[in-house]
Amino acid sequence: MKKLFRPLIILIGLAMTIQTEVLAQQKPNVIFVITDDQGMGDLGAMGNKIIKTPNLDAFHEDAIRFTNYHVSTTCAPSRGAIMTGRYTNRLNVFHTISGRSLLFEDEVILPQIFAQNGYTNGMFGKWHLGDNYPFRPEDRGFHEVVRHGGGGITQGPDYWDNDYFDDTYWHNGELEKYEGYCTDVFFSEAMDFIEENKDKPFFAYISTNAPHGPLNVPEEYYNLYKDLSEEELPDRFKRFYGMISNIDDNFKLLQQKLDELNLTDNTILIFTTDNGTAGGNSVFDGGLRGAKGSIYEGGHRVPLFIRWPDGQLTGGKDIDNLVAHYDLLPTFVDLIGFDFNPVKPLDGTSLKPLLTNQNTPWPNRILYVDTQRLQNLNKYKDYSVMDDRWRLVNGTELYDMENDKIQSKNVIAEHPLEAEKLAVGYEKWWESIMSEGPNERYAYIKVGSAKENPSRISAHDLLTGKHLSSWHQNGVITAAQVTGRWKIEFVEDGEYAITLRRFPRESGLAINATFPSVEKTIEIESDKPASVKNDFKEAYLYVANLAKSEDIVEGQEEVTFTGKISAGKYDMEAQLIDADKRVYPAYYVYIEKLK
Repeated sequence: MKKLFRPLIILIGLAMTIQTEVLAQQKPNVIFVITDDQGMGDLGAMGNKIIKTPNLDAFHEDAIRFTNYHVSTTCAPSRGAIMTGRYTNRLNVFHTISGRSLLFEDEVILPQIFAQNGYTNGMFGKWHLGDNYPFRPEDRGFHEVVRHGGGGITQGPDYWDNDYFDDTYWHNGELEKYEGYCTDVFFSEAMDFIEENKDKPFFAYISTNAPHGPLNVPEEYYNLYKDLSEEELPDRFKRFYGMISNIDDNFKLLQQKLDELNLTDNTILIFTTDNGTAGGNSVFDGGLRGAKGSIYEGGHRVPLFIRWPDGQLTGGKDIDNLVAHYDLLPTFVDLIGFDFNPVKPLDGTSLKPLLTNQNTPWPNRILYVDTQRLQNLNKYKDYSVMDDRWRLVNGTELYDMENDKIQSKNVIAEHPLEAEKLAVGYEKWWESIMSEGPNERYAYIKVGSAKENPSRISAHDLLTGKHLSSWHQNGVITAAQVTGRWKIEFVEDGEYAITLRRFPRESGLAINATFPSVEKTIEIESDKPASVKNDFKEAYLYVANLAKSEDIVEGQEEVTFTGKISAGKYDMEAQLIDADKRVYPAYYVYIEKLK
């Protein structure tokens, strides 16, 4: 009897496996393309007569377009809200540096939800929600990661001396050299990931650092605009537009790859950006006031195009309802049918009703956006309150968006009741934010873990109220003078080596190294500044039970302190002190648990 049943059991098992694979493949793939510092007016489809974006323009013509979609006014805050479905002030991501761009570990984020529902996830390009464990994308649900450091190539956490060409990135936590222009690399790696996972549902997050500065661009893309006069298009924006045209060509290659793999129909393809333009409004403003960082519309109203042929999301339709970045997570959950029970209350609302029935009733929501960019949240700092028709800016300006989209006429005196309604909404919203205690909480970088040992920590994440440029490699070179502390959690008792450096290890530079700036070329927008600071005399460390200092000798690259540290959370100070006793940060600190 056993011999007779065995083939039947095998056949049943095989049938169940096939059925499972078929059901799994019915789930749509998701590709989310988000660019950096590209505003509403930085596309041909948005009315820009100069920029060359034929492929994104064609996608716009066939996609569902949200015309009244809002993000945060800078990059990390937007990404935090997209990833969580919650307003960024709740998440420790209300700044781009200073320890306030590290997304709290206890937030459940988008790739984790995808992974829990059977998806394989890839992340390519800019993360900007933490460069150390437990904040890295590979710690938060992504299975394949190729990324630069910090908020942009050339910033402090990035690999030393990257310049957009033939750079070194982190591949699943390990450094790897890549050939080619950064945007080309990120799209190419994403397309390899898509091909490798074509037979199962995947989520690909393609997050370009372009067109964020420095505006380094391949010459062929600069040449698309080089013949325009300085009056028609200043040189800086020839580079800016060239970077966007390069993105456009890569978007075409991505769509061709989907066609080649027969994945187009069952893929939700999204194009959007993370904040308003980084200055492109001086050429074409898209009918909006303000740019990146501004609480006027041009700072946070950006493109959002979605296409999914199998889901009937095609045809070039506009959705004009007021929506926001924190709506995207609940929309994915609802649209795809994920199993997900939020641990924390979401701020977002599923947009599925708007996508599937554009005549559906939709409430007149009140939404909020602010620009904090300080170490702690501050009430009434640079904010806008929005509903379908009105915008209340900083409590003193009211704009009628039906009749004044460019926000040129303050009508608060004529409509005090509308202003009061939005002002009351702001008070309730702020109370909700503060009820979670974001100013009292900190995100701690965990060291001594098998997940990351040693940990390479930079002044980008130094908690300080004085920013200067210590967060950037240029600030390291010029020795930007700031003081502050890092929030560090030692996960285990043990012997630790803590190494203080001015320049990161891969640079091979001594603490007091001096060197000239590099020669300027057409590809590289701005020179590295010259290093002239060469009088550091002492290194000082304070963390846990360690309070040590050591003299710096000529040619020394780093100073290492060792000691036994108990598991726990600590403030860490790591300083370089010059001949005049002035205090600077150790711009790079390496913490290693010794075996």
